[in-house]
Amino acid sequence: MGAAGENYINCAKGLKSWLITLDHKRIAILYVISVLTFFFVGGIAALGIRLELFSPGPDVMNADTYNQFMTFHGAIMVFMVIIPGIPAIFGNFFLPIMIGAKDVAFPRLNLLSWYLLMFGAIVSISSLLFNGVDTGWTFYTPYSIKGSAGVINMTLGAFIMGMSSVLTGLNFIVTIHKLRCPGMTMKNIPLFVWALYSTAIIQVLATPVLGITLLLLVAERVMGIGIFDPALGGDPVLYQHFFWFYSHPAVYIMILPAMGVISELITTYSKKTIFGYTAIAYSSLAIAAVSFFVWGHHMFVSGQSEVAGIVFSFLTMLVGVPTAIKTFNWVATMYKGSVTLKSSMLFAMGFIFVFTIGGVTGIMLATAGMDVHFHDTYFVVAHFHYVMVGGTLFALMGAIYHWYPKMYGYMYNELLAKLSFVFIFIGFNVTFFPQFILGANGMPRRYFDYIPEYTELNRISTMGSWLIAIGFVIGLVTIIQGFIRKEKAPANPWGSKTLEWTIQSPPTHHNFESTPSVSGGPYEYR
Repeated sequence: MGAAGENYINCAKGLKSWLITLDHKRIAILYVISVLTFFFVGGIAALGIRLELFSPGPDVMNADTYNQFMTFHGAIMVFMVIIPGIPAIFGNFFLPIMIGAKDVAFPRLNLLSWYLLMFGAIVSISSLLFNGVDTGWTFYTPYSIKGSAGVINMTLGAFIMGMSSVLTGLNFIVTIHKLRCPGMTMKNIPLFVWALYSTAIIQVLATPVLGITLLLLVAERVMGIGIFDPALGGDPVLYQHFFWFYSHPAVYIMILPAMGVISELITTYSKKTIFGYTAIAYSSLAIAAVSFFVWGHHMFVSGQSEVAGIVFSFLTMLVGVPTAIKTFNWVATMYKGSVTLKSSMLFAMGFIFVFTIGGVTGIMLATAGMDVHFHDTYFVVAHFHYVMVGGTLFALMGAIYHWYPKMYGYMYNELLAKLSFVFIFIGFNVTFFPQFILGANGMPRRYFDYIPEYTELNRISTMGSWLIAIGFVIGLVTIIQGFIRKEKAPANPWGSKTLEWTIQSPPTHHNFESTPSVSGGPYEYR
């Protein structure tokens, strides 16, 4: 038993103790610092893109710089922020505690995952030393084969970060299967754990495909092997098949953990046991399974057969079924519940609103006839951001405010937190909803310039991005002020039912003084 007042933060001193730590909670904090830093850099790139698009013609950068900003914004946000964000931070911190374990199954592998993410990020960003990368975050061939040498650094970095993702997924799967405390079965684990489990399956099975694809791309550039380059007998459409076989499941790597967070927030702040626990749990597995069979909807205009287009269209729409199950059950949980509108609950409700818009427009893009019209327009950009940014980042902010007292032992200013939600929610919709209209009117994405008819909506979109930035700055101030005020948090300020709220805040190094034992159904532990 540790000394009074000892916790995972103060149990060891010095930078070295953090860099060689095997404590899953400390590793989660390392991810917090890394992901927030990457988010800042990627956000600056996004603001630069929107500032350039404020008016037609060159405003603050030339076309080549614009393409590099676009590439780095996409690559950083996807590979360094959204994919690792929730699993690496909150999965690492709370997964073991939620199932009554003292750590993850492979602590050293867990630390290695963080180092791989950092090393991969450094390799990717080093592409700036080789004239940058202007291919977009998808690195489409044959342009990525002919472009600057920085493509090699960027793709190798993405490969290394992919291995970090695989190791994290493997660690989570083994932890969930082998380290659950007595009485904790797969039928009563928290829904956040179910979401992490489904995500880990995708990480382990799909990520190696991307890794191999990126290595083939590097091999083609370095050795001139004809795999994707048509001039050497290769097939650029083959690259699209390989890339999207991973990258569409990657959408669910980003969104499934967010859905798990929302399930925890809805049941906590509605003061009700979650409606349809089994349906929500199995719908996560269903989404993970179907995600491997829908990649072709990205390729309706690539020349694939009509039969393939019909099959992929149907399978893509099928994803809407388990997703709708979750949404219905969240709303049913709130129905006649004692809903408390804390900042975390506001972000959860904001998630449901924006993700529903993203999902409905996704069904539109799954229809081959409509996709031909919307393909490579700002309609796709808006849809993607409503699902990924509106989904994942809203859940991430909700998770930050929900678990902040447990992670750090302090309370934050609730009014400031709510203010951050207002700016982010309004700013997000002002930024991206006009892009649906721009896309429907034919404005292509990734373009440095545009015709004057699109000016008004682009200016509205750019001003919305400023509101988002203000919202995230307020969120950062909220977090920092919590550390400055040092208002001690009670063990369970929200009345949550899961195991992490039964221990002290912040947790001790070993989480539990003795191995817990639970009984009862999900969210009814005794």
